[in-house]
Amino acid sequence: MKPTCRILTSCRNSALFGFPPAKCYHGLAKNGNLSKFCVNFEQICQFHTNPFRVSGSGHVFDDALKASQVPSWSFGQSGVISRSYSVGTTSRGVSVIARLASKFRNLSTSIETRVNENNFERIYVQGGINVKPVAVERIDKDENVVGEEESRLEVSDEKQNVSNQEGLDEAKVVNAEREYSDIEKDAWKLLRDSVVTYCGTPVGTVAANDPGDKQPLNYDQVFIRDFVPSALAFLLKGEGEIVKNFLLHTLQLQSWEKTVDCYSPGQGLMPASFKVRTVPLDGNKYEEVLDPDFGESAIGRVAPVDSGLWWIILLRAYGKITGDYALQERVDVQTGLKMILNLCLTDGFDMFPSLLVTDGSCMIDRRMGIHGHPLEIQALFYSALRCSREMLALNDGSKILVRAINNRLSALSFHIREYYWVDMKKINEIYRYKTEEYSTEATNKFNIYPEQIPLWLMDWIPEEGGYFIGNLQPAHMDFRFFTLGNLWSIVSSLGTPKQNDSVLNLIEAKWDDLVGHMPLKICYPALEFEEWRIITGSDPKNTPWSYHNGGSWPTLLWQFTLACLKMGRIDLAQKAAALAEKRLRSDRWPEYYDTRTGKFIGKQSRLYQTWTIAGYLTTKMLLENPEKAALLFWDEDYELLEICVCALSKSGRKKCSRGAAKSQILI
Repeated sequence: MKPTCRILTSCRNSALFGFPPAKCYHGLAKNGNLSKFCVNFEQICQFHTNPFRVSGSGHVFDDALKASQVPSWSFGQSGVISRSYSVGTTSRGVSVIARLASKFRNLSTSIETRVNENNFERIYVQGGINVKPVAVERIDKDENVVGEEESRLEVSDEKQNVSNQEGLDEAKVVNAEREYSDIEKDAWKLLRDSVVTYCGTPVGTVAANDPGDKQPLNYDQVFIRDFVPSALAFLLKGEGEIVKNFLLHTLQLQSWEKTVDCYSPGQGLMPASFKVRTVPLDGNKYEEVLDPDFGESAIGRVAPVDSGLWWIILLRAYGKITGDYALQERVDVQTGLKMILNLCLTDGFDMFPSLLVTDGSCMIDRRMGIHGHPLEIQALFYSALRCSREMLALNDGSKILVRAINNRLSALSFHIREYYWVDMKKINEIYRYKTEEYSTEATNKFNIYPEQIPLWLMDWIPEEGGYFIGNLQPAHMDFRFFTLGNLWSIVSSLGTPKQNDSVLNLIEAKWDDLVGHMPLKICYPALEFEEWRIITGSDPKNTPWSYHNGGSWPTLLWQFTLACLKMGRIDLAQKAAALAEKRLRSDRWPEYYDTRTGKFIGKQSRLYQTWTIAGYLTTKMLLENPEKAALLFWDEDYELLEICVCALSKSGRKKCSRGAAKSQILI
């Protein structure tokens, strides 16, 4: 039996769902032993709280509750709310959602919240958003409906637990088939030592755990993007508890109030990181609290655009690997998912389907000239949209959102495939571009001047192979090769099958430049001389061939492995893994490497970097169990090509993107 836990509330603040922030209280008993009580999502919880109200019609929450199979609630005499879970089975499939969404096509790729402000898609909560939700209180609904839903979805907890346990046992058996090597044993010990606990439960891993680092800055925090390889390592080993706790606690933090100079970003923003802090109380008591950073403390004060995208990707991976789909079907998780999508799909001034972001809003979190529409964000955005389409509960309240996702996926895939792709043929075409074209039929749509083609690219691009450029804006193409964006274009099938294969061909052909002594370059080539001074602002950390400016990052190894396994190029992944294995342990697991070939440990590199360790372990497990990789990537979705948002027969815009996209796939 698990202990009952309770949250003491204060009416001073209100949360997104009407519940106060989770706290862990500690105190010294008479015998000197430490006692505590805290929140655990797997425990039976009791809440003292006030009811909440959401502007708009209440039936939307009812629909979400039905589809999400939310716990049924009962009220005791004291006004304490207790809960018990009823889990149901649902058939899952992307094609079903796509077919449903195709019936509701229109000309907009946004959620169109202006049409009906009472819809769920425009979320407003009375009482503020400055504290975190723990669960969702059910809106009043018909008793008969509740009974029908419970009878329809009723499946015994024992059956569900047995099913989940079988999946975990299977994963453990796979990992137990061989004895770990010394480097793997060392890596697992270091990974477990980096685990952060909150109220006695694991909730993540610190960014770095270097015992010799006297000034950890924010490397002692749990970063969302950094935790992804750690989460995958634990999941592939059959240990899903820490991942589930992480997903739920970061979901709570999503609703916290975040401000910079009295201005708050839109709802749905996920924090870049969080830290467990101990706050003293009266007497000998203290409490643990989660302290999130939404960018207000980051260098440059940049909001982490990629955090929400990584959270969605990890949520899908958790369900795929563990088989525990009940987590993503919870109403609070569905609500958080919709809030992220609402933030990303909001209408703006942009003419392109790609996300417009500032510099430093992703893994490259310092000024590196990636503001605009960087490939990394677009690839993660596309992946998150495909994840969301699989996980969203289908009901009347999500029809508009599903339609917006399908339209955006269709437009974004064509945009990236058509305008971001370069190879020998495309570069030669750009070299002969005419400029200043004013026409809907213009070839040079972005008015790119041929003089922008850098001299290094002319000699560097191989005859066989190509890649997606780093950025595209009016009169500007960033021809640098950004590894993470290209790898996730392969993993998510943002590129065509031929393009995906060509990217790996280019990496193989340019192995010495992109891999060298340590996989893999974060970008190529580095900014040097005057270009470095102007674009980075003379950043002393991003000097040429260091850190984000052409440094080599071992954590990219697991993503490279995933892309190689998808495209049937396991030989490339094994070659890169063997290369990394020679040095990582002896070099004490650095964050990054410097120099043109990645020969030296980075001058400011943290040692015992967690995502370096976890990336290596994830790589090893994926190579040993290639079938597991299929749970983490996406195949080409041909139904997306049938969804056209440009059927404007009376407007004179005759060229339809779908024909061009389909023709590329068939090549």
